[in-house]
Amino acid sequence: MKCYLGLGANLGDRAQTMRLALRQLAAAPGVTVAAVSALYETPPWGKTDQPPFLNAAACLHTDLAPHQLLRLCQRIEQGLGRQRHEHWGPRPIDLDLLHIPGVTLSDATLTLPHPYLTQRAFVLVPLADIAAGEIIVGKTVADWLAAVGDRENIVKTEEAGWETL
Repeated sequence: MKCYLGLGANLGDRAQTMRLALRQLAAAPGVTVAAVSALYETPPWGKTDQPPFLNAAACLHTDLAPHQLLRLCQRIEQGLGRQRHEHWGPRPIDLDLLHIPGVTLSDATLTLPHPYLTQRAFVLVPLADIAAGEIIVGKTVADWLAAVGDRENIVKTEEAGWETL
């Protein structure tokens, strides 16, 4: 199945940590990284007294069920130093399952599509790089992006080596 993932980081070597996370995803059995967006520097959201983030999106093809993929992402986050102390707080890596076409679910551990996906420019901008025409909750990613504000402070970065994980 196809799955869209959001990546973010605002502590340490942000781009390197995101590359490591993608390499670990790609090395996992049953997971292929099919596409990765550009990197974007974005202001913090929710809790604003922290460093800026780098954000990206990835398209994966996987044999894993949604909860198995979530557990894999959480193991990778933990291995790369993620500690969950503060909601929306600073972090060395964040891997969010955003959307799996044809899958809608909501339980104590996972909601798909991601509940804030259509409201956050820092998610939609990179996602539009790789999935502008993907339909989520009745509209394309491009349409959701056109409807949100807060895009003026999102800056595409040109960090060398990103495209070659």
